[in-house]
Amino acid sequence: MRPGGPLQGRQRGWLIVEGRPIPVALGRSGIRADKREGDGATPKGVWHAREVRYRADHGPRPVTRLPVFRIKPDDGWCDAPRHGRYNRPVTRPFPASHEEMWRADGLYDLVVVLDHNSRPRRAHRGSAVFLHIARGAFQPTAGCVAFRPSDLRRLLARLGPRTAIEIV
Repeated sequence: MRPGGPLQGRQRGWLIVEGRPIPVALGRSGIRADKREGDGATPKGVWHAREVRYRADHGPRPVTRLPVFRIKPDDGWCDAPRHGRYNRPVTRPFPASHEEMWRADGLYDLVVVLDHNSRPRRAHRGSAVFLHIARGAFQPTAGCVAFRPSDLRRLLARLGPRTAIEIV
């Protein structure tokens, strides 16, 4: 599976699954090999899905071979590079900077956590890089890859822990 390539500018791309193109939104800064925290870039490289998180009050449990967790109102994801929980899930309230996983805008109703910057975890190299729901007409993300809800659900049915997701 390979997202990338121009659709409309560097913030849009295609994910090719079994020869079928699926439109995606990318980071506002496009794709970069040298991902840095807060740069708005989608990290170039080969990544694997680690787990799925979803809002049970906004849809059914996704069909997938990956571990699945329900998102709770107090779930967060640490994006503070100097904190020991950097690029890991946290429980809110949380003293350091973090993403709220329980969002009103629906972007995280369905989230695939990628292994980007997880082993080893390095400060300032990017956190919370997910596959998630697209905003509006594929508006740019903060560095994630975003999909139409139906496309993401179909993709999840094919994803396993060993599936390579190459971002070029």
